[in-house]
Amino acid sequence: MGDKIRSTTIEVLLIFVVGIVIGTIMAIASNLLILGVQKLTSIRDGDSFQFELFGHDFSILLFLWISAGAVILVRKIFDVNKYAGPAQSIHAAQQTKHPLNIRLGLASTVAAFASAGGGASVGLYGPLVHFGSTIGTVVQKYTDGLLKKGMSTDIFLGCGVAAAISAGFSAPLAGLVFAHEAILRHFSVRAIAPIAVASVTAKAVNDLFFPGQAAFVIESGAFELLQVVPILVIVSPFIALVAIFFMSGLRQGPKLAKGLCLPAWQLIILAATVCGIVGMIRPEVLGLGTFEINQMLAGKLTSNFSILLGILFLITILLLKIILTSVCVGFGLFGGIFSPALFVGAAAGAIIGKFAILAGAPDLVATAIATAAMAAVASSVIGAPITAVLIIFELTQSYDFAVAALMAVMPCALITHRLFGHSFFDRQLLDAGIDLIKGREALALAQNEVSPYAGNDFVELKASDTGSYALSLLEQKNQTEAYVISEKNMLLGKLSIHQAISAAEKSVDVFMDKKPIVLKGDDSLAGAMEIVSKFVGESLPVTEDSSGILLGTVTEGDLFQAVINVQETVRHTERD
Repeated sequence: MGDKIRSTTIEVLLIFVVGIVIGTIMAIASNLLILGVQKLTSIRDGDSFQFELFGHDFSILLFLWISAGAVILVRKIFDVNKYAGPAQSIHAAQQTKHPLNIRLGLASTVAAFASAGGGASVGLYGPLVHFGSTIGTVVQKYTDGLLKKGMSTDIFLGCGVAAAISAGFSAPLAGLVFAHEAILRHFSVRAIAPIAVASVTAKAVNDLFFPGQAAFVIESGAFELLQVVPILVIVSPFIALVAIFFMSGLRQGPKLAKGLCLPAWQLIILAATVCGIVGMIRPEVLGLGTFEINQMLAGKLTSNFSILLGILFLITILLLKIILTSVCVGFGLFGGIFSPALFVGAAAGAIIGKFAILAGAPDLVATAIATAAMAAVASSVIGAPITAVLIIFELTQSYDFAVAALMAVMPCALITHRLFGHSFFDRQLLDAGIDLIKGREALALAQNEVSPYAGNDFVELKASDTGSYALSLLEQKNQTEAYVISEKNMLLGKLSIHQAISAAEKSVDVFMDKKPIVLKGDDSLAGAMEIVSKFVGESLPVTEDSSGILLGTVTEGDLFQAVINVQETVRHTERD
């Protein structure tokens, strides 16, 4: 009992130490990065840096060119060819063979800051999520052997991710749920405790050192749910189609860039140029779009237009935002897609809200519709519907707004899941050959190789050995199969006891199976199980892929036990 109390005490202390450290780091880093982008945006929009050319503010294009230069410089300094985001964080949390690259995580964060600060049509929250998982990896690395007891890699990643969302949106509950819902993909007591501490710590540090820094301000109030819910139920397919159109556009960006056959630095400058030219005409689609989102939710962005002209304006900036974000992200002007998803959702909701006002609905109903649509599109993009609803609840402190968001989020999530995928990040991984739908067990089985399970308990023969000699060895070892190998230990064939009897005093090379079913040492357990399903016999040879050298043999029982061990490890991770 005393040992149990001692180990539990150590575990609790570990939870608080890791959670507080990661939560504090991420709260400070997230706020500094967001404030930095806001400062650069205010400088870009300020009068002192503006000058007109052909009736347009040419400084917008100059800022974007500077931003492109900074991104190119980051690529060179960090020696990276492409950047990492939430998709890589999700993959790292599902397995242990391919940990996050810390250098790549830092490079991605700096590049996203440079892009967003210069006015590129990208976000910062996605890169902050990946930066959070990178910080979790760093903390794990430097506490390995000292504080790692009872905490696996996915927990460290989850702490950083939760703290990033908590700090970015001032929403600790959403941060906690997002880490489990979108990144870890499982709930367990072992994981919830430290992640909760990190998320709450980030919120506390926010309130202490960065008060009043909430990015989104939603003017909530009382409205009748019956005025909003029927509208959201009817328009949820439209919102889902907007989300699918946005995510499909993001997938087309890299394909278009590849088709141009230009060097990476030229693609980045081209993206900045396109973004700058469009931005000089419609500056609302540049940058994080936080101010514009708040204005759309409040119905103020189109206050100077008639309702019909306002709808046309909203449609224009919605389409431009999708196009520019696809170009920026696809061409290498790196940044996140969460903020653009919020922008697209808010614009789609504001369009619906305008039609509702035309039908006689009050302005607050239009605000509720826009807020719900914003949550719905964002939830489909990031694959976290519960998180999206919680963010709305924590931002508005309104039960009615959260319920309205729920009625848009869930149908939208279902439709996009069926027609596109669980999330944009899952689709990115699927495009890279990683299918998370199969679950953590499938990933673990695919990443565990056969070679560690190859044993040496087999009968070894030379090609010149006789059948009677082979039969005597098989009887000694109580086995029914032998393996014929060369002097260089290369597998030549497989001899069954029946073939040995037939060979008698003749050499076995005439009677052996020269093309037996073979496993390669780097075959996965998942692949090996497929091969075994078509195999009848005592054991299978395991060879090196390139040389054909026999590493050993495995039985069906060996493989089944290996699979069971992997499954038990995964289940312990998910349920403990």
